[in-house]
Amino acid sequence: MTNGAAGDQATTGAPSPGSKPPSGVSPAARRVAGARRNPSVVGVTPDPVPLWLRTTAGWIWRLLLLIVGVALVFWATSQVRLLFIALFIAFVFTSVLRPVVKAFDRVMWRWLAVLLALLLAIAVFGGLVTYVVASVAGQWTDLANQFNQGVQQILDFLNGSPFHLNLQTSDLNDWIEKGRTWLTDHSGDIASTAFSQAGSVAEVFTGLALAIFCTIFFLARGTEMWTWFLNQMPARSREPLMAAGGAGWYTFSGYARGTVIIALTDGVLAGIWLTILRVPLAAPLAVLVFIGAFIPLIGAPLAMVVAMIVALATHGVWSAVLVGLGIALIGQLEGHVLQPLVMGRQVSLHPVVVACSVTAGTLIGGLLGAIIAVPLVAVTWSVYSRLHTPDPPMGADEQDEAEDEVDVPSDVPTD
Repeated sequence: MTNGAAGDQATTGAPSPGSKPPSGVSPAARRVAGARRNPSVVGVTPDPVPLWLRTTAGWIWRLLLLIVGVALVFWATSQVRLLFIALFIAFVFTSVLRPVVKAFDRVMWRWLAVLLALLLAIAVFGGLVTYVVASVAGQWTDLANQFNQGVQQILDFLNGSPFHLNLQTSDLNDWIEKGRTWLTDHSGDIASTAFSQAGSVAEVFTGLALAIFCTIFFLARGTEMWTWFLNQMPARSREPLMAAGGAGWYTFSGYARGTVIIALTDGVLAGIWLTILRVPLAAPLAVLVFIGAFIPLIGAPLAMVVAMIVALATHGVWSAVLVGLGIALIGQLEGHVLQPLVMGRQVSLHPVVVACSVTAGTLIGGLLGAIIAVPLVAVTWSVYSRLHTPDPPMGADEQDEAEDEVDVPSDVPTD
């Protein structure tokens, strides 16, 4: 029995319970075992940087590279700003006129449908401008007289207010006279500045001409151009590009068409309300509301302030209050009815994201940046959502369980 047990122990190599470790362990085995417990035994120094710091550093340098890449994109865009603006306007024109072209394309050739749609858009825009100019020219004399009377009413109101400003019409005339004197003294500087801005005016017409030129080809051969671009890419990249392009165009076209429809509705309703209140220059103010609707969050309030000032100067305080209430109701109708109904799920951005986008766009590109910031962010998010496969969302039960598992100190009061 003893020899058999010894033989079994020698065969398996495992010591019996209660026995001492074998003393015949080779030095190499001892070095390996010691290295596992303490790497410095064999000359391997452990990494002194903790794991959390290495992970944080990895995220930081990746974020820095991403910021540098975005900055390079903005820098490259600023170098060809005219081209970027022209292409953006061309995409807007294309998205708005594409349904019209499709309707005309059913009964005529494609090129003729494109030409007819462009002529119709130019006629509508030209008629709108002509109507506004004619309205301003026809009401300018009456408006000047009413405005002078309104200014006197405003001064009387301010003088009778608790502030006791003691403003007189003569003070206002003195300010106007000082302004005229300043213009006379600095007329040379103003003229030189105007001549220096002549290049900007030429750039505007150049960008508009390029936008119309690109719009014609986008409407006529847009699908063929996109297919040609995809064929230049590797076969493995075509499907993701098709998905990203489709999602981006769906969002951009929905935003552009929806914004035009909402702005037109706001302008028409504002014009009707101002006409009912007999506010002078109702048509130009309605056009101003229409233009302001293209700037999210801040455009409509600014147009409202201008309309209220005109109403205050011509018909008094109560007219200005009624104008403000009417345009505020139009804003509520836009936010709660028109936006969900017209745009639907094509542009699903939180109001906080919209506000931050408009602010960032204004700081970077001024008025133009405020206009194009929201569609760019919406398109970027749409493409990311289309290409990104998120993990299953956490339910409310899982969140409650996670909060229950958190150790709360005994000295922290709980509900």
